[in-house]
Amino acid sequence: MTEENGHPAATAFDAIGADYERAFAGSAAHHASLTRLLEELAPHSRVLDVGCGTGRPTAQSLTDAGHQVLGVDVSPVMVELASRQVAGASFRCADIRELPLEDETFDAVCVYFSLLQMPRDEQTALVRRLARALKRGGRMVLATVPLDVEDVDAVFMGQEVRVTSFGPEAFTALATGAGLSVRWETNAVFTPSHPAAVPEPHVFLHCRRD
Repeated sequence: MTEENGHPAATAFDAIGADYERAFAGSAAHHASLTRLLEELAPHSRVLDVGCGTGRPTAQSLTDAGHQVLGVDVSPVMVELASRQVAGASFRCADIRELPLEDETFDAVCVYFSLLQMPRDEQTALVRRLARALKRGGRMVLATVPLDVEDVDAVFMGQEVRVTSFGPEAFTALATGAGLSVRWETNAVFTPSHPAAVPEPHVFLHCRRD
């Protein structure tokens, strides 16, 4: 997405490109989350990776384990990188808020830090729609920076962005309000490997559609 078509998030992430992968590659909490998800999935599960970025580590880990992955990202640069790096997955450049999703079609949905540039009402609506796209018993992983902030200016890896998020309790309520049960939660503080980075709180929720 670009500024011209009404999606400024693409501008920032087109500019960040492969630097994002390098900056976050050392997140032990993200890798632990993926390990847990892989333990929960049946063979050959169908997984939607929302905000797939460069495809690594999420789509790569899932594809290597034999799962069918559809990655969606708003940034053409990220989608091009992911398509090159993770040949076994499928990728689409699209706004997940506008992408048609059939109910009960995915065994799992991954949402790693891809809500932060959406207004709260859109985050809420999207998580509910993604929950409906899960099969009964399907898994959703939600990860964010759990801060009570709304439409604030920030600089992320040298790019100006506007950020909205929820505090920890409200983020959990976002999941449960979508009809998900939270089965596992972990919190971490991570400093990306980038000159402009500062320590970030991260929360990972592993949820199930009952």
